Amino acid sequence: MLRYHTIPVTRFQQNCSLVWCDQTLQAAVIDPGGDLDLLLAAVAERGLALEQIWLTHAHIDHAGGTGELAERLGLPILGPHPGDQFWIDGLEQQSRMFGFPPARPFTPTRWLHDGDTVTLAGHLLHVRHCPGHTPGHVVFHAPDIQRAFVGDVLFAGSIGRTDFPQGDHDQLIESIVQRLWPMGDETVFIPGHGPESSFGRERRSNPYVRDRG
Repeated sequence: MLRYHTIPVTRFQQNCSLVWCDQTLQAAVIDPGGDLDLLLAAVAERGLALEQIWLTHAHIDHAGGTGELAERLGLPILGPHPGDQFWIDGLEQQSRMFGFPPARPFTPTRWLHDGDTVTLAGHLLHVRHCPGHTPGHVVFHAPDIQRAFVGDVLFAGSIGRTDFPQGDHDQLIESIVQRLWPMGDETVFIPGHGPESSFGRERRSNPYVRDRG
């Protein structure tokens, strides 16, 4: 069975998640934006074998620690979608703009596309391309445990910002309605910031997307 633990990192309190198989303790980390010593301490505390990095998108608070972590541990980087190449290219500029430590450049080992899967110790997670917040944003859906790691697409009571370069509000709404809602009302999602919620709860109460789809 898959388990996960979410650790807020950076001064933006971005929800970085460790995901692991409870039998083999093989693990992946989603969106290591920074505070790598904190993340690695959580890995060691649980006795995990960190094997992969998965990225939802390439904003600095989600991807800022990726290059250093991949180099330090020799880890493959999966994601995001190629639409975020320009955000990866601009990580150094992003780090200066927002006062983050310099971000080490990287090239994803594997770009992800809608309908792809990622595998951890035999467990499959489904990849959905959900543009709008960024053009290359993806989410990871683990149907066996009814969880989805959605980055900055959707939040409890809100949605992702679309005022960054190549953001698109209508596209974001379409991503939520067409690609998240079909995962089921019972699915709990882990957003990029703030508390967890469920798709059903957001369909009922989120002022930006309720009663849509």
